[in-house]
Amino acid sequence: MADAAMTVPTQSTSAAHPLSDIGLYPKAVRYNASVAALLQTALAAGEGQLSAEGGLVVRTGAFTGRSPKDKHVVDHPSYSAEIWWQGNNAMTPNAFRQLKEDLFAYLEDRTVEVQDLVCGAEEDQAVNIRLVAEYHWHALFLRHLLTAPDEGGLTQYRPEFTIVNAPGFLADPTRHGCRSKTVIAVDFEEKLVLIAGTEYAGENKKSAFTILNHLYPKRGILPMHCSANHAKGNPEDSAIFFGLSGTGKTTLSSDSERILIGDDEHGWSDDGIFNFEGGCYAKTIHLSASAEPEIWQATHQFSTVLENVSMDPDSRRLDLDDGALTENTRAAYPLSFIPNASLTRRGGTPRHVMLLTCDAFGVTPPIARVTPKQARALFLLGFTSKVAGTERGVNTVVPTFSTCFGAPFLTRDPKIYADLFEARLQESGAQCWLVNTGWTGGDFETGHRMPIAATRELLVAALSDGLEGVSDRPDPLWGLAVPAFTGGEAAQFLDPQATWSDPTAFEVSAERLCALVLDEAERLGLMDEMGGLFYLGGAE
Repeated sequence: MADAAMTVPTQSTSAAHPLSDIGLYPKAVRYNASVAALLQTALAAGEGQLSAEGGLVVRTGAFTGRSPKDKHVVDHPSYSAEIWWQGNNAMTPNAFRQLKEDLFAYLEDRTVEVQDLVCGAEEDQAVNIRLVAEYHWHALFLRHLLTAPDEGGLTQYRPEFTIVNAPGFLADPTRHGCRSKTVIAVDFEEKLVLIAGTEYAGENKKSAFTILNHLYPKRGILPMHCSANHAKGNPEDSAIFFGLSGTGKTTLSSDSERILIGDDEHGWSDDGIFNFEGGCYAKTIHLSASAEPEIWQATHQFSTVLENVSMDPDSRRLDLDDGALTENTRAAYPLSFIPNASLTRRGGTPRHVMLLTCDAFGVTPPIARVTPKQARALFLLGFTSKVAGTERGVNTVVPTFSTCFGAPFLTRDPKIYADLFEARLQESGAQCWLVNTGWTGGDFETGHRMPIAATRELLVAALSDGLEGVSDRPDPLWGLAVPAFTGGEAAQFLDPQATWSDPTAFEVSAERLCALVLDEAERLGLMDEMGGLFYLGGAE
């Protein structure tokens, strides 16, 4: 881990806005170090090891995924009424003040990295987010994932929000009003995020996403947990892919036949879609050079940050099939490492919207046509499965619901995002699809994952309008329109029940999913939204 006594030369490219502006006085500070400098310093500090290709292989300790239960929003009178408290833990202003005081005192004896970064590729809507990091590799991580201004941009840079991350500081639940020794606390009044007690770098990225999720709805922009791409030579022919981690957002949007806009977080404004980030954060477990060549190649580039990836100690070659530490092995790299990535990170109004679900029950068709009203209900449900390692304590496949496909990152009532989503769909005329990348031929214990090749085949057909004009059949569970696709490998998966050897077992699994969906709809107050949209075992 980071050596607190290590000397790092001070670089004052942001001297106009020193850390003293927020009352932070670390032992030493370096502003906006380059990628190479960050990599060298992280290695010298013993924070990681160099792979054969020059990537930085790091370990994140006890935390190999996010800690959503440890995330808090300060309950400040100026914005308390705007917060969706059903999905966010509250922290009092006094508790946050004490946490800030203690964390800042901890950093007085330590060296920190400062990275002044930009979130959002639509220039007039971009948000300046500064990272203050105890670990050098955290600074490298977020420099890859957001956008670093050029030297001229830095002279004009003014931080709008600041994230302070000190993994070595352990919170005190009694003193700091939090749940455990780990804490992620967001104060929208002070425009400050404090992270402590976890080495998992994804908390930095998701804190930036949370900030934009809070700001953008008031600007009429829909913030989305989705990937996006567009047709070669035609940015107006764009598509977006909603989904939680493990559903295939990164894999399916990284298509050699299309241009990648981004793999995880985007906004949808009047001018089209735009990436929040300047990099990608891809799962690497069992990554295939043949099925996912673009991502595989990016993991083997100089300076890529590789979290919990196994490596041969002598050859330094990566072993992407080894999940001994976690199934949630990750690679963070700049978007430029993908050869067919968009230089502008923008696209036109999407023509197609994919709602990716990882159905652990194995009863959802691989693709189905969805109306705007159905899309709204599916968006609010956010049905999918958590895969092992993506969150702390998740060690197997867990069917789950994450409203708006991003509940841990929402600050406002989900229906606010759903209203924006439905309005954008209606205005654009985009065709929406439900795409199941989960299990087929059985549930997660008896079946197997939908082949990537089959999913790609269906997506190619949909994105090229090859499914327009074909006949549809209603899915007996969801009541959605399943197109009669007759080409290639994918056709055999279109009728989920036909892929099971035991029809009775299929019915039992379908009934279990139906019960869960209806319970969640009732819990969220969505029964009116669901009415007339789904069969769900006869509940029309």
